[in-house]
Amino acid sequence: MPFPITNSSRNTKLILIVIKEGEVVEYIVPVCCFKCSVTAVCVPFLVAHGCILLPLHKEGGVAGDFRTGFLGKYPVPVAHSPVDLTMGSVSASRWMCLCAALSLLPVIICSTFIVTKDFIDNEFGQKHHSKIVALHNRLRSRVSPMAANMQKMEWSKELADLAERWAAQCDPGAPPQQLSSFRHIGWNTQLSATGVASFTNIIESWFNEGQHFIYSSGQCQETRTCKRYTQLVWATSSHVGCASQLCLRNNTMWKIFVCAYYPGGNWEVNGQLVLPYRTGQYCSLCTSSMSGCFKLWDHIGGLCEVPKNPCRMNCGQHGHLNVSMCQCQCDLGFTGRFCQVRCSAQCVHGHFKLEECSCQCDIGYGGPGCAEKVQFPLSLCDMLIDGECFTISSEAATYYTAKSRCQERGGTLAHIYNQKSQDILAFYLSRLEKENEITLNSDASNFWIGLTFRPPKDSFRWDRGKELSFSSFAFGQPDNQGFGNCVELQASSGFNWNDQRCKTLNKYICHFALEHIAQWDR
Repeated sequence: MPFPITNSSRNTKLILIVIKEGEVVEYIVPVCCFKCSVTAVCVPFLVAHGCILLPLHKEGGVAGDFRTGFLGKYPVPVAHSPVDLTMGSVSASRWMCLCAALSLLPVIICSTFIVTKDFIDNEFGQKHHSKIVALHNRLRSRVSPMAANMQKMEWSKELADLAERWAAQCDPGAPPQQLSSFRHIGWNTQLSATGVASFTNIIESWFNEGQHFIYSSGQCQETRTCKRYTQLVWATSSHVGCASQLCLRNNTMWKIFVCAYYPGGNWEVNGQLVLPYRTGQYCSLCTSSMSGCFKLWDHIGGLCEVPKNPCRMNCGQHGHLNVSMCQCQCDLGFTGRFCQVRCSAQCVHGHFKLEECSCQCDIGYGGPGCAEKVQFPLSLCDMLIDGECFTISSEAATYYTAKSRCQERGGTLAHIYNQKSQDILAFYLSRLEKENEITLNSDASNFWIGLTFRPPKDSFRWDRGKELSFSSFAFGQPDNQGFGNCVELQASSGFNWNDQRCKTLNKYICHFALEHIAQWDR
Protein backbone atom coordinates (compact mmCIF):
# COMPACT_ATOMS: atom_id res chain seq x y z
CA MET A 1 0.00 0.00 0.00
CA PRO A 2 1.63 3.35 -0.97
CA PHE A 3 2.14 5.91 1.75
CA PRO A 4 1.43 9.51 0.72
CA ILE A 5 3.90 12.28 1.27
CA THR A 6 2.70 15.75 2.18
CA ASN A 7 5.01 18.74 1.87
CA SER A 8 4.51 22.17 3.33
CA SER A 9 6.74 25.04 4.24
CA ARG A 10 6.86 23.87 7.84
CA ASN A 11 5.93 20.19 8.03
CA THR A 12 6.87 17.24 5.91
CA LYS A 13 5.95 13.57 6.35
CA LEU A 14 8.50 11.35 4.62
CA ILE A 15 8.74 7.63 4.10
CA LEU A 16 12.22 6.40 4.89
CA ILE A 17 13.68 3.10 3.77
CA VAL A 18 15.91 1.64 6.46
CA ILE A 19 18.25 -1.08 5.28
CA LYS A 20 19.33 -2.96 8.37
CA GLU A 21 21.70 -5.87 7.85
CA GLY A 22 20.53 -6.34 4.31
CA GLU A 23 16.77 -6.13 5.14
CA VAL A 24 14.52 -3.32 3.97
CA VAL A 25 12.21 -1.78 6.57
CA GLU A 26 9.82 1.11 5.79
CA TYR A 27 8.46 3.59 8.29
CA ILE A 28 7.03 7.09 8.50
CA VAL A 29 8.81 9.95 10.27
CA PRO A 30 7.27 13.41 10.72
CA VAL A 31 9.97 16.02 10.20
CA CYS A 32 9.99 19.73 10.91
CA CYS A 33 12.05 21.18 8.09
CA PHE A 34 14.25 24.19 8.44
CA LYS A 35 17.01 25.97 6.52
CA CYS A 36 20.32 24.19 6.89
CA SER A 37 23.56 23.71 5.00
CA VAL A 38 24.68 20.49 3.45
CA THR A 39 26.31 18.60 6.28
CA ALA A 40 26.64 14.94 7.14
CA VAL A 41 25.50 14.93 10.74
CA CYS A 42 23.40 11.79 10.94
CA VAL A 43 24.66 9.56 8.15
CA PRO A 44 27.89 8.52 9.85
CA PHE A 45 25.91 7.63 12.98
CA LEU A 46 23.44 5.51 11.05
CA VAL A 47 26.14 3.81 9.00
CA ALA A 48 28.01 3.03 12.18
CA HIS A 49 24.90 1.26 13.47
CA GLY A 50 24.40 -0.68 10.28
CA CYS A 51 21.56 1.54 8.97
CA ILE A 52 21.14 3.59 5.84
CA LEU A 53 18.32 5.95 4.87
CA LEU A 54 17.34 6.29 1.22
CA PRO A 55 15.04 9.10 0.00
CA LEU A 56 12.93 8.11 -3.00
CA HIS A 57 11.61 9.66 -6.15
CA LYS A 58 7.93 8.99 -6.86
CA GLU A 59 9.00 6.36 -9.42
CA GLY A 60 10.50 4.41 -6.55
CA GLY A 61 14.20 4.98 -7.26
CA VAL A 62 16.81 6.47 -4.95
CA ALA A 63 17.07 10.24 -5.30
CA GLY A 64 19.91 11.03 -7.66
CA ASP A 65 21.49 13.87 -5.65
CA PHE A 66 21.64 11.61 -2.60
CA ARG A 67 23.01 8.64 -4.54
CA THR A 68 25.85 10.67 -6.03
CA GLY A 69 26.50 12.55 -2.79
CA PHE A 70 26.27 10.38 0.31
CA LEU A 71 26.32 6.89 -1.11
CA GLY A 72 29.58 7.76 -2.78
CA LYS A 73 30.98 8.84 0.55
CA TYR A 74 29.26 6.25 2.72
CA PRO A 75 28.75 3.18 0.52
CA VAL A 76 26.46 0.55 2.05
CA PRO A 77 25.47 -2.72 0.29
CA VAL A 78 21.83 -2.68 -0.72
CA ALA A 79 20.25 -6.16 -0.69
CA HIS A 80 16.78 -5.13 -1.90
CA SER A 81 15.63 -2.38 -4.21
CA PRO A 82 12.90 -0.29 -2.58
CA VAL A 83 10.05 -0.23 -5.07
CA ASP A 84 6.29 0.27 -5.32
CA LEU A 85 6.15 3.30 -3.06
CA THR A 86 4.67 6.64 -4.06
CA MET A 87 6.29 9.83 -2.82
CA GLY A 88 7.60 13.08 -4.06
CA SER A 89 11.20 13.71 -4.90
CA VAL A 90 13.39 14.85 -2.04
CA SER A 91 16.09 17.47 -2.56
CA ALA A 92 19.55 17.14 -1.09
CA SER A 93 19.07 20.20 1.09
CA ARG A 94 15.80 18.91 2.53
CA TRP A 95 17.38 15.51 3.03
CA MET A 96 20.13 17.10 5.08
CA CYS A 97 17.51 18.94 7.11
CA LEU A 98 16.01 15.56 7.88
CA CYS A 99 19.40 14.18 8.83
CA ALA A 100 19.98 17.06 11.21
CA ALA A 101 16.63 16.43 12.86
CA LEU A 102 17.14 12.69 13.11
CA SER A 103 20.62 13.10 14.53
CA LEU A 104 18.90 14.37 17.67
CA LEU A 105 16.89 11.13 17.95
CA PRO A 106 19.34 8.28 17.28
CA VAL A 107 17.88 6.08 19.97
CA ILE A 108 14.41 6.28 18.44
CA ILE A 109 15.71 5.47 14.98
CA CYS A 110 18.11 2.58 15.49
CA SER A 111 17.68 1.30 19.01
CA THR A 112 14.12 1.26 20.16
CA PHE A 113 11.20 0.42 17.91
CA ILE A 114 10.52 0.29 14.20
CA VAL A 115 7.04 0.06 12.70
CA THR A 116 6.89 -1.72 9.38
CA LYS A 117 4.54 -1.18 6.48
CA ASP A 118 2.73 -4.44 7.19
CA PHE A 119 2.14 -3.61 10.82
CA ILE A 120 1.81 0.17 10.79
CA ASP A 121 -1.67 -0.18 12.31
CA ASN A 122 -0.70 -3.11 14.54
CA GLU A 123 -3.46 -5.37 13.27
CA PHE A 124 -4.14 -7.97 10.61
CA GLY A 125 -6.61 -7.40 7.84
CA GLN A 126 -9.80 -9.38 7.38
CA LYS A 127 -7.99 -11.74 5.02
CA HIS A 128 -5.47 -12.59 7.74
CA HIS A 129 -8.29 -13.12 10.27
CA SER A 130 -9.92 -15.71 8.04
CA LYS A 131 -6.64 -17.50 7.37
CA ILE A 132 -5.73 -17.68 11.05
CA VAL A 133 -9.16 -19.04 12.01
CA ALA A 134 -9.18 -21.54 9.12
CA LEU A 135 -5.71 -22.77 10.08
CA HIS A 136 -6.71 -23.20 13.72
CA ASN A 137 -9.84 -25.15 12.75
CA ARG A 138 -7.94 -27.36 10.30
CA LEU A 139 -5.28 -28.23 12.88
CA ARG A 140 -7.85 -28.76 15.65
CA SER A 141 -9.64 -31.28 13.42
CA ARG A 142 -6.40 -33.27 13.06
CA VAL A 143 -5.59 -34.07 16.68
CA SER A 144 -4.64 -37.63 17.54
CA PRO A 145 -6.38 -39.37 19.18
CA MET A 146 -9.51 -37.92 17.58
CA ALA A 147 -11.51 -35.38 19.62
CA ALA A 148 -15.19 -35.94 20.37
CA ASN A 149 -15.91 -32.43 21.72
CA MET A 150 -13.57 -30.10 19.76
CA GLN A 151 -15.32 -26.78 19.11
CA LYS A 152 -15.07 -24.67 15.98
CA MET A 153 -13.10 -21.45 16.48
CA GLU A 154 -14.16 -17.95 15.44
CA TRP A 155 -12.31 -14.63 15.30
CA SER A 156 -12.71 -12.15 18.16
CA LYS A 157 -11.75 -8.50 17.65
CA GLU A 158 -11.61 -7.90 21.40
CA LEU A 159 -9.12 -10.75 21.82
CA ALA A 160 -7.12 -9.39 18.89
CA ASP A 161 -6.98 -5.98 20.61
CA LEU A 162 -5.62 -7.63 23.78
CA ALA A 163 -3.07 -9.57 21.74
CA GLU A 164 -2.05 -6.31 20.05
CA ARG A 165 -1.47 -4.67 23.44
CA TRP A 166 0.83 -7.49 24.44
CA ALA A 167 2.69 -7.45 21.10
CA ALA A 168 3.20 -3.68 21.34
CA GLN A 169 5.26 -4.23 24.52
CA CYS A 170 7.78 -6.28 22.52
CA ASP A 171 8.01 -8.50 25.60
CA PRO A 172 6.98 -12.16 25.33
CA GLY A 173 7.22 -12.60 29.07
CA ALA A 174 4.03 -11.15 30.53
CA PRO A 175 0.56 -10.41 29.14
CA PRO A 176 -0.98 -6.95 29.55
CA GLN A 177 -3.40 -6.18 32.34
CA GLN A 178 -6.72 -7.60 31.22
CA LEU A 179 -9.10 -4.67 31.01
CA SER A 180 -11.70 -6.75 29.25
CA SER A 181 -15.05 -8.45 29.66
CA PHE A 182 -13.29 -11.77 29.05
CA ARG A 183 -12.13 -13.91 31.94
CA HIS A 184 -9.80 -16.91 31.82
CA ILE A 185 -7.94 -15.94 28.65
CA GLY A 186 -5.32 -18.32 27.26
CA TRP A 187 -2.16 -17.09 25.53
CA ASN A 188 0.33 -18.34 22.97
CA THR A 189 3.38 -16.25 22.01
CA GLN A 190 6.34 -16.64 19.69
CA LEU A 191 9.41 -14.40 19.31
CA SER A 192 11.40 -15.05 16.15
CA ALA A 193 13.87 -13.25 13.93
CA THR A 194 12.08 -11.17 11.34
CA GLY A 195 11.54 -12.84 8.00
CA VAL A 196 12.24 -16.31 9.40
CA ALA A 197 8.66 -17.53 9.90
CA SER A 198 5.18 -16.45 8.84
CA PHE A 199 2.18 -16.69 11.17
CA THR A 200 1.28 -19.94 9.38
CA ASN A 201 4.69 -21.41 10.23
CA ILE A 202 4.39 -20.26 13.82
CA ILE A 203 0.90 -21.70 14.42
CA GLU A 204 1.92 -24.98 12.77
CA SER A 205 5.02 -25.11 15.02
CA TRP A 206 2.73 -24.83 18.04
CA PHE A 207 0.67 -27.72 16.74
CA ASN A 208 3.82 -29.77 16.10
CA GLU A 209 4.55 -29.62 19.83
CA GLY A 210 1.81 -32.24 20.04
CA GLN A 211 4.34 -34.86 18.91
CA HIS A 212 5.72 -34.68 22.44
CA PHE A 213 2.34 -34.69 24.24
CA ILE A 214 1.26 -38.01 25.76
CA TYR A 215 -2.54 -37.92 25.83
CA SER A 216 -2.98 -41.00 28.03
CA SER A 217 -1.05 -39.35 30.88
CA GLY A 218 -1.81 -35.74 30.01
CA GLN A 219 1.90 -34.92 30.22
CA CYS A 220 4.63 -33.69 27.92
CA GLN A 221 7.84 -35.60 27.38
CA GLU A 222 10.73 -34.53 29.61
CA THR A 223 12.70 -31.48 28.46
CA ARG A 224 9.89 -30.66 26.02
CA THR A 225 7.16 -28.02 26.07
CA CYS A 226 3.59 -28.67 24.94
CA LYS A 227 1.57 -25.88 26.49
CA ARG A 228 1.19 -23.94 23.25
CA TYR A 229 -0.10 -27.14 21.62
CA THR A 230 -2.57 -27.90 24.40
CA GLN A 231 -3.90 -24.33 24.29
CA LEU A 232 -4.27 -24.44 20.51
CA VAL A 233 -6.29 -27.69 20.72
CA TRP A 234 -8.18 -26.91 23.94
CA ALA A 235 -11.63 -28.19 22.99
CA THR A 236 -13.73 -25.49 24.65
CA SER A 237 -11.65 -22.54 23.40
CA SER A 238 -14.06 -21.17 20.81
CA HIS A 239 -12.63 -17.71 20.01
CA VAL A 240 -9.19 -16.48 18.99
CA GLY A 241 -7.58 -13.12 18.23
CA CYS A 242 -3.96 -12.57 17.17
CA ALA A 243 -1.53 -9.70 16.54
CA SER A 244 2.05 -9.27 15.39
CA GLN A 245 4.72 -6.61 15.89
CA LEU A 246 8.28 -5.95 14.72
CA CYS A 247 10.73 -5.01 17.47
CA LEU A 248 14.40 -4.07 17.56
CA ARG A 249 16.12 -5.86 20.41
CA ASN A 250 19.89 -5.81 20.94
CA ASN A 251 20.47 -4.41 17.44
CA THR A 252 18.51 -7.30 15.92
CA MET A 253 15.09 -7.12 14.31
CA TRP A 254 12.57 -9.54 15.86
CA LYS A 255 8.93 -10.29 15.30
CA ILE A 256 6.59 -11.14 18.16
CA PHE A 257 3.41 -13.04 17.35
CA VAL A 258 0.66 -13.30 20.01
CA CYS A 259 -2.67 -15.16 20.04
CA ALA A 260 -5.32 -14.84 22.76
CA TYR A 261 -7.90 -17.61 23.30
CA TYR A 262 -11.26 -17.62 25.05
CA PRO A 263 -12.18 -19.48 27.09
CA GLY A 264 -8.57 -20.22 27.95
CA GLY A 265 -7.11 -23.64 28.66
CA ASN A 266 -4.15 -25.36 30.29
CA TRP A 267 -5.94 -25.66 33.63
CA GLU A 268 -4.43 -27.85 36.31
CA VAL A 269 -5.96 -29.80 39.18
CA ASN A 270 -3.67 -30.87 42.03
CA GLY A 271 -0.67 -30.22 39.83
CA GLN A 272 -1.99 -32.32 36.94
CA LEU A 273 -3.00 -30.85 33.57
CA VAL A 274 -6.67 -31.21 32.67
CA LEU A 275 -6.84 -33.04 29.35
CA PRO A 276 -7.38 -30.57 26.49
CA TYR A 277 -10.21 -32.57 24.88
CA ARG A 278 -12.17 -35.81 25.19
CA THR A 279 -11.56 -38.64 22.78
CA GLY A 280 -14.11 -40.44 20.62
CA GLN A 281 -15.92 -40.17 17.31
CA TYR A 282 -15.86 -36.55 16.21
CA CYS A 283 -18.86 -34.41 17.23
CA SER A 284 -20.16 -37.26 19.43
CA LEU A 285 -19.83 -35.24 22.66
CA CYS A 286 -20.96 -31.81 21.49
CA THR A 287 -23.11 -29.86 23.93
CA SER A 288 -26.76 -29.11 23.19
CA SER A 289 -25.93 -25.47 22.36
CA MET A 290 -23.26 -26.57 19.86
CA SER A 291 -24.93 -29.65 18.41
CA GLY A 292 -23.95 -28.85 14.82
CA CYS A 293 -20.92 -30.54 13.23
CA PHE A 294 -18.57 -28.44 11.05
CA LYS A 295 -16.29 -30.37 8.68
CA LEU A 296 -14.49 -29.10 5.57
CA TRP A 297 -12.77 -31.09 2.83
CA ASP A 298 -9.33 -30.65 4.43
CA HIS A 299 -10.53 -31.59 7.93
CA ILE A 300 -9.95 -35.06 9.30
CA GLY A 301 -12.54 -34.77 12.06
CA GLY A 302 -15.55 -32.53 12.62
CA LEU A 303 -15.84 -29.58 14.99
CA CYS A 304 -18.79 -28.75 17.23
CA GLU A 305 -20.61 -25.57 16.20
CA VAL A 306 -23.85 -23.73 16.86
CA PRO A 307 -26.27 -25.57 14.54
CA LYS A 308 -27.71 -23.72 11.58
CA ASN A 309 -31.06 -25.24 12.62
CA PRO A 310 -30.99 -25.08 16.44
CA CYS A 311 -34.56 -26.40 16.68
CA ARG A 312 -33.54 -29.60 14.87
CA MET A 313 -36.88 -29.58 13.05
CA ASN A 314 -37.93 -29.92 9.44
CA CYS A 315 -41.21 -28.38 8.32
CA GLY A 316 -41.22 -30.29 5.04
CA GLN A 317 -42.45 -28.91 1.74
CA HIS A 318 -45.55 -27.19 3.12
CA GLY A 319 -44.20 -24.93 5.84
CA HIS A 320 -41.22 -22.92 7.05
CA LEU A 321 -39.46 -22.92 10.40
CA ASN A 322 -39.77 -20.01 12.82
CA VAL A 323 -36.35 -20.42 14.47
CA SER A 324 -37.05 -18.00 17.33
CA MET A 325 -40.13 -20.01 18.41
CA CYS A 326 -39.06 -23.44 17.07
CA GLN A 327 -42.47 -23.82 15.43
CA CYS A 328 -43.58 -24.53 11.88
CA GLN A 329 -45.59 -21.89 10.06
CA CYS A 330 -47.75 -23.95 7.71
CA ASP A 331 -48.86 -23.05 4.21
CA LEU A 332 -52.56 -22.55 3.57
CA GLY A 333 -54.32 -25.92 3.48
CA PHE A 334 -51.82 -27.73 5.75
CA THR A 335 -51.49 -28.16 9.48
CA GLY A 336 -49.85 -30.35 12.11
CA ARG A 337 -46.64 -29.83 14.07
CA PHE A 338 -44.57 -30.39 10.92
CA CYS A 339 -47.19 -29.19 8.39
CA GLN A 340 -47.58 -32.78 7.30
CA VAL A 341 -51.40 -32.95 7.30
CA ARG A 342 -53.44 -31.74 4.32
CA CYS A 343 -56.62 -29.98 5.42
CA SER A 344 -60.22 -30.51 4.27
CA ALA A 345 -62.61 -27.94 5.69
CA GLN A 346 -65.94 -29.49 4.63
CA CYS A 347 -67.70 -30.53 7.82
CA VAL A 348 -71.44 -31.08 7.13
CA HIS A 349 -72.50 -31.85 10.73
CA GLY A 350 -69.63 -30.66 12.83
CA HIS A 351 -66.91 -28.05 13.03
CA PHE A 352 -63.46 -27.89 11.54
CA LYS A 353 -60.44 -28.03 13.88
CA LEU A 354 -57.66 -26.17 12.10
CA GLU A 355 -54.83 -27.30 14.36
CA GLU A 356 -55.62 -30.95 13.57
CA CYS A 357 -57.02 -30.31 10.10
CA SER A 358 -59.99 -32.57 10.76
CA CYS A 359 -63.72 -32.45 11.50
CA GLN A 360 -65.12 -32.70 14.99
CA CYS A 361 -68.48 -34.35 14.35
CA ASP A 362 -71.71 -33.45 16.04
CA ILE A 363 -73.25 -36.11 18.23
CA GLY A 364 -74.92 -38.82 16.18
CA TYR A 365 -72.90 -38.10 13.04
CA GLY A 366 -69.73 -39.60 11.77
CA GLY A 367 -67.59 -40.13 8.73
CA PRO A 368 -64.65 -38.07 7.44
CA GLY A 369 -66.86 -35.01 6.72
CA CYS A 370 -69.39 -35.68 9.50
CA ALA A 371 -71.99 -36.20 6.75
CA GLU A 372 -73.30 -39.61 7.79
CA LYS A 373 -76.05 -40.29 10.33
CA VAL A 374 -74.87 -43.22 12.41
CA GLN A 375 -76.77 -45.50 14.78
CA PHE A 376 -75.30 -46.38 18.10
CA PRO A 377 -74.57 -50.15 18.39
CA LEU A 378 -74.93 -50.51 22.17
CA SER A 379 -74.47 -54.27 21.94
CA LEU A 380 -70.94 -53.79 20.70
CA CYS A 381 -69.71 -52.08 23.85
CA ASP A 382 -66.90 -54.01 25.54
CA MET A 383 -67.60 -52.25 28.82
CA LEU A 384 -69.81 -49.56 30.30
CA ILE A 385 -68.39 -47.06 32.80
CA ASP A 386 -71.01 -44.79 34.38
CA GLY A 387 -73.25 -45.45 31.40
CA GLU A 388 -70.60 -44.52 28.85
CA CYS A 389 -69.55 -47.08 26.22
CA PHE A 390 -65.97 -48.17 25.50
CA THR A 391 -64.98 -50.50 22.66
CA ILE A 392 -61.61 -52.15 22.10
CA SER A 393 -60.32 -52.45 18.54
CA SER A 394 -58.96 -55.67 17.16
CA GLU A 395 -56.78 -54.04 14.52
CA ALA A 396 -53.79 -51.69 14.83
CA ALA A 397 -53.57 -48.23 13.29
CA THR A 398 -51.76 -44.93 13.55
CA TYR A 399 -53.21 -42.35 15.91
CA TYR A 400 -55.05 -40.28 13.31
CA THR A 401 -56.37 -43.35 11.51
CA ALA A 402 -57.68 -44.68 14.82
CA LYS A 403 -59.30 -41.34 15.56
CA SER A 404 -61.05 -41.31 12.18
CA ARG A 405 -62.37 -44.84 12.68
CA CYS A 406 -63.86 -43.91 16.05
CA GLN A 407 -65.47 -40.84 14.47
CA GLU A 408 -66.92 -42.97 11.69
CA ARG A 409 -68.74 -44.90 14.39
CA GLY A 410 -69.99 -41.72 16.04
CA GLY A 411 -67.52 -41.59 18.94
CA THR A 412 -64.04 -40.41 19.86
CA LEU A 413 -60.87 -42.03 21.06
CA ALA A 414 -61.16 -42.75 24.80
CA HIS A 415 -61.18 -39.78 27.17
CA ILE A 416 -60.13 -40.72 30.70
CA TYR A 417 -61.16 -37.97 33.08
CA ASN A 418 -60.76 -39.73 36.45
CA GLN A 419 -59.04 -42.53 38.34
CA LYS A 420 -62.12 -44.76 38.25
CA SER A 421 -62.13 -44.93 34.45
CA GLN A 422 -58.35 -45.47 34.43
CA ASP A 423 -58.55 -48.37 36.92
CA ILE A 424 -61.38 -50.14 35.06
CA LEU A 425 -59.72 -49.82 31.66
CA ALA A 426 -56.33 -50.98 33.03
CA PHE A 427 -58.00 -53.97 34.73
CA TYR A 428 -59.94 -54.94 31.61
CA LEU A 429 -56.88 -54.70 29.36
CA SER A 430 -54.75 -56.70 31.81
CA ARG A 431 -57.38 -59.47 31.71
CA LEU A 432 -57.14 -59.53 27.92
CA GLU A 433 -53.38 -59.81 28.31
CA LYS A 434 -53.69 -62.83 30.62
CA GLU A 435 -56.12 -64.42 28.21
CA ASN A 436 -53.47 -64.05 25.48
CA GLU A 437 -55.62 -61.67 23.52
CA ILE A 438 -52.81 -59.15 24.00
CA THR A 439 -49.19 -60.17 23.44
CA LEU A 440 -46.99 -58.05 25.71
CA ASN A 441 -44.01 -57.93 23.33
CA SER A 442 -46.01 -57.48 20.14
CA ASP A 443 -45.97 -54.28 18.12
CA ALA A 444 -49.66 -53.68 18.94
CA SER A 445 -49.83 -54.36 22.67
CA ASN A 446 -50.56 -50.71 23.52
CA PHE A 447 -53.77 -48.70 22.99
CA TRP A 448 -54.35 -45.18 21.72
CA ILE A 449 -56.47 -42.81 23.82
CA GLY A 450 -57.72 -39.38 22.71
CA LEU A 451 -54.92 -37.30 24.27
CA THR A 452 -52.30 -35.35 22.28
CA PHE A 453 -49.55 -32.80 22.83
CA ARG A 454 -50.50 -29.67 20.88
CA PRO A 455 -49.20 -26.27 19.94
CA PRO A 456 -49.52 -23.37 20.44
CA LYS A 457 -49.92 -23.93 24.20
CA ASP A 458 -47.49 -26.87 24.15
CA SER A 459 -49.58 -28.97 26.50
CA PHE A 460 -51.53 -32.22 26.48
CA ARG A 461 -55.25 -31.84 25.73
CA TRP A 462 -58.12 -34.20 24.99
CA ASP A 463 -59.41 -34.43 21.42
CA ARG A 464 -62.63 -32.64 22.30
CA GLY A 465 -60.59 -29.66 23.53
CA LYS A 466 -60.70 -30.20 27.28
CA GLU A 467 -57.46 -29.46 29.12
CA LEU A 468 -55.78 -32.14 31.17
CA SER A 469 -57.00 -32.22 34.80
CA PHE A 470 -56.27 -35.88 35.56
CA SER A 471 -53.28 -37.89 34.37
CA SER A 472 -51.81 -41.32 34.86
CA PHE A 473 -48.47 -41.15 33.07
CA ALA A 474 -46.05 -43.97 33.80
CA PHE A 475 -42.89 -43.27 35.81
CA GLY A 476 -40.51 -41.00 33.87
CA GLN A 477 -43.19 -40.06 31.35
CA PRO A 478 -43.85 -38.03 29.32
CA ASP A 479 -40.24 -37.97 28.07
CA ASN A 480 -40.56 -37.28 24.38
CA GLN A 481 -42.39 -33.97 24.02
CA GLY A 482 -42.13 -32.57 20.53
CA PHE A 483 -41.72 -36.02 18.98
CA GLY A 484 -44.11 -38.23 20.93
CA ASN A 485 -47.21 -36.12 20.39
CA CYS A 486 -49.84 -38.82 21.01
CA VAL A 487 -50.65 -40.82 24.16
CA GLU A 488 -51.07 -44.57 24.55
CA LEU A 489 -51.95 -46.97 27.36
CA GLN A 490 -48.67 -48.87 27.67
CA ALA A 491 -48.89 -52.59 28.48
CA SER A 492 -45.37 -52.80 29.95
CA SER A 493 -46.25 -50.03 32.44
CA GLY A 494 -49.48 -51.61 33.68
CA PHE A 495 -51.45 -49.61 31.09
CA ASN A 496 -50.40 -46.30 32.51
CA TRP A 497 -49.85 -43.53 29.97
CA ASN A 498 -46.89 -42.99 27.67
CA ASP A 499 -46.30 -40.36 24.99
CA GLN A 500 -45.55 -41.95 21.64
CA ARG A 501 -45.01 -41.00 18.01
CA CYS A 502 -48.35 -40.67 16.31
CA LYS A 503 -47.32 -42.87 13.38
CA THR A 504 -46.82 -45.87 15.66
CA LEU A 505 -49.24 -48.76 15.00
CA ASN A 506 -51.35 -49.39 18.11
CA LYS A 507 -54.75 -50.81 18.88
CA TYR A 508 -57.20 -48.21 20.17
CA ILE A 509 -60.20 -47.60 22.43
CA CYS A 510 -63.31 -45.83 21.13
CA HIS A 511 -65.43 -43.86 23.58
CA PHE A 512 -69.13 -43.06 23.33
CA ALA A 513 -70.13 -40.57 26.01
CA LEU A 514 -73.64 -40.16 27.45
CA GLU A 515 -74.41 -37.24 25.17
CA HIS A 516 -73.42 -39.38 22.20
CA ILE A 517 -75.75 -42.16 23.16
CA ALA A 518 -78.65 -39.78 23.98
CA GLN A 519 -78.60 -38.14 20.59
CA TRP A 520 -78.13 -41.13 18.29
CA ASP A 521 -81.80 -41.40 17.35
CA ARG A 522 -82.65 -37.69 17.06
